[in-house]
Amino acid sequence: MDIFHYFDARQRELLSDFAAAGRLPPLTQLPLDKVTVEPPRNPSHGDLASNAALVLAKPAGVKSPRQLAEQIAEAMQRWEVTEAVSIAGPGFINLRLNQDFWRDVLRDILASGADYGRSTVGAGQTLHLEYVSANPTGPLHIGHARGAVIGDVLGNLLALQGFSVVREYYVNDSGVQMDTLARSTYLRYREAFGETITIPADLYPGDYLKAVAEALKTRDGARWLDADEALWLAPIRDFAGAFLLDLIQQDLTRFGVQHDQFISERSLVERGAVEQALGDLEARGLIYKGQLPPPKGAVPDDWEPRTQRLFRATDFGDDVDRPVQKSDGAYTYFANDVAYHRDKWQRSGGTLINIFGADHRGYVKRMQAAVTALSDQQSHLEVLLYNLVSVVKEGVPVKLSKRMGNIITLRDVIDWVGRDAFRYALLTRKASENLTLDVDLMRAQARENPLFYVQYAHARCHSVMRMAKRFLPQGIETVMKSERDLAWSELSDADWALIKVLAQWPRIARNAALQREPQRLTAYLSEVAASFHALWTQGRDQAQKRFVVEDNLSLTAVRLELVQAVMVTLQSGFACLGITPLDELT
Repeated sequence: MDIFHYFDARQRELLSDFAAAGRLPPLTQLPLDKVTVEPPRNPSHGDLASNAALVLAKPAGVKSPRQLAEQIAEAMQRWEVTEAVSIAGPGFINLRLNQDFWRDVLRDILASGADYGRSTVGAGQTLHLEYVSANPTGPLHIGHARGAVIGDVLGNLLALQGFSVVREYYVNDSGVQMDTLARSTYLRYREAFGETITIPADLYPGDYLKAVAEALKTRDGARWLDADEALWLAPIRDFAGAFLLDLIQQDLTRFGVQHDQFISERSLVERGAVEQALGDLEARGLIYKGQLPPPKGAVPDDWEPRTQRLFRATDFGDDVDRPVQKSDGAYTYFANDVAYHRDKWQRSGGTLINIFGADHRGYVKRMQAAVTALSDQQSHLEVLLYNLVSVVKEGVPVKLSKRMGNIITLRDVIDWVGRDAFRYALLTRKASENLTLDVDLMRAQARENPLFYVQYAHARCHSVMRMAKRFLPQGIETVMKSERDLAWSELSDADWALIKVLAQWPRIARNAALQREPQRLTAYLSEVAASFHALWTQGRDQAQKRFVVEDNLSLTAVRLELVQAVMVTLQSGFACLGITPLDELT
């Protein structure tokens, strides 16, 4: 049960009754979309807080928000689950719920099991999610890893909330960078035959190309050593691109990142998708021949106005119109991306979500304009930008430079710290914030390691259940069925507080999905772990606060339910994060 959604619905029923009785205008005339039911900022004020009186008083013609709050509070006081209602400040309504309600919440968590946190808020709506989409010119590095985890976990969250999610990787296998890859691989191919090479500044120097060259040598022998570039460029480009894409797919699999499909840019170009997309826009008067204004700031000496085919991006919120074809007839990168997004829209018909590195910030408006135009305003493009990732190892920053060949690959970090620790650490900050990964911390079995702290809570839960199994020869389930309803009044404030933390999970999962903020999961799971560890610590010194109380089977039965609910909640969070929960820590 999402208790906040539940009480929002009950409050709306209450307001509907007020409207029917003439105490409020018809609800269609009121801004109900701004009414919220949320946790109060100060937990001592209650379990739920409503802003209904503050939002509705003025449009309802009520003299003051507090006056309306008093009427709502009086009605809430009659609810069977209410312990107390109070009004704070100018009109916030704080609701405290009784123990019977929280007992039912705990039972609901256990009954939901693996589905705890699942909802139908998405109502089957299709969301087309694109993430990673790294050029197949080298292995994935830690920057790609951040986008991969954000996309993968967001996809899990959206599916949990009832959306139909299409997960896609766009393979940028067309353009100048692929010819650069071919020439770079060819040099390494010659090196594989013993030749001393010098790599020009405009080629890729990475050592990862040695493996590509060796594989090419194995397949083709010396076939290309004395051949002209016109003969070897295309076959080596195709071979190297396929080799590196396979490497990328292996790394994504090892990292636990899933995609439903990989879409080739070259395949779109070759089947005429660019011409079709531009023709579609041109037929609606959205493509024209014109000249762009000079660039802002200092104008280069060699700048001159050029007539190009331009997309009317300014009609859809962009700052300037965008070129889709150069004066020499070549299509721009933007034109290819227009074709790809048209293809996505036609395949899914839903909202498009792209996860990009922050270096794509300047590209966002033009692509949003293109999607709006291509879908005739039936769809829109959301773009989630993630910022830089840096790495510290043994207290020393590790530098990255793909062009210098000393990149930190995704595979490197998995080898250093493991898949789960890497995934979790990448979600400990908002995507918009820079992130520093400390390799030594991610390895440490200490509270300062956020994943260890949460995994330790899960392992401790299993430890409790193993202890209970030894202590209760008649069986845990037998005791829980016969004794669990007899000791609710004996629970401590900390017990009740943990139940209330667990009740937050459906709201956390829903908001993380709808706000596109998967990092909310790690913050929440840390809160669950902290609440559980606090209880464990109390029981170490006070026998009556232990989970297994040897002289009180009834209290033990209730506390075991609480331990099981903690496991259910942690496991649901781990499932969204793509992390395996541990029963024991070694």
